[in-house]
Amino acid sequence: MHTSTTTSSAPTYVPRRRARSLFVPLRGLRCHVMTWGEPALATPERPPLVLVHGWMDVGASFQFLVDALDALEVRDGAGAARFIIAPDWRGFGRSDSAPGGQRTDTFWFPDYLADLDALLRAPGLGLAHEPVVDLVGHSMGGNVAMMYAGIRPARVRRLVNLEGFGLPQSHPAQAPGRYAQWLDQLREPATLRDYDSLDAVAARLRKNNPRLRADFADWLAPHWSRRNEAGRFEILGDPAHKQLNPVLYRKEEAVACWARITAPVLWVEGRQTDVSKWWGDRYPREDFEARLAAVPQLARATLDDCGHMLHHDQPEALAGWMAGHLGAAPRGPGHA
Repeated sequence: MHTSTTTSSAPTYVPRRRARSLFVPLRGLRCHVMTWGEPALATPERPPLVLVHGWMDVGASFQFLVDALDALEVRDGAGAARFIIAPDWRGFGRSDSAPGGQRTDTFWFPDYLADLDALLRAPGLGLAHEPVVDLVGHSMGGNVAMMYAGIRPARVRRLVNLEGFGLPQSHPAQAPGRYAQWLDQLREPATLRDYDSLDAVAARLRKNNPRLRADFADWLAPHWSRRNEAGRFEILGDPAHKQLNPVLYRKEEAVACWARITAPVLWVEGRQTDVSKWWGDRYPREDFEARLAAVPQLARATLDDCGHMLHHDQPEALAGWMAGHLGAAPRGPGHA
């Protein structure tokens, strides 16, 4: 934890379950992982729960959801809490961007799949050989989770996709211009703004998401940033993530993977999420629904007063739906 310079008068958030922070070697990377509980908690009915974050986020971001799940465990007398794992993807949080701690100018989607596959086999986590897990992914992490569950269907018992929509359809004719744009961007490396205090970082988090509670923002700020040599706070994300990826998104490949998922899937979205601010009219809802129809076993949930950051906006409601899907007593209405 970094020394705080916050002067916020908001109540202090105190986690119910304390996380352990560790580093594991992963395909030449030094990968940062947050864990809650011990591997011995895992059983066939309650396997390790793996939480994978989205773009410009970190594994610690799931703390509020972990605490909400724990509150349900205590209330319902479900027994021991689960063993939970939340890595920082490469180039985010405290994980390396590339092998050997080097920097990179591009991040490739298949690396996320390979990193997740290697994480589940990492000796430092104390998991069984080739473990079966319950997998939860948010946004970019949801896209990785869906692909992975179709590529390694025997490894995923249950899957929860938190607004991992995929991307708009691309066309081969876009390739020349996209590669040219990428080459142009590489001439001047991207940068990220830094901030003069943790209060300023927390304020930025709340500007990004006005629904974020002040105490959540204050707790997240030191996990989302670090103090640099100049004494300012820089975001824990590689600026190269802002560069255009030159490889086109191939919808047909993604859907082919989704169709091979054998795990029951829970799709969760926020009622106030507005995808048009990302893609305009390039990704109609009916296109997404057609893709989702390929998933063999699908349940849905929509959270009220909730945008894209579901695990921040409504962690208790999200935990209730997840508990029902993952095997505990359902909370609230039945799956739609």
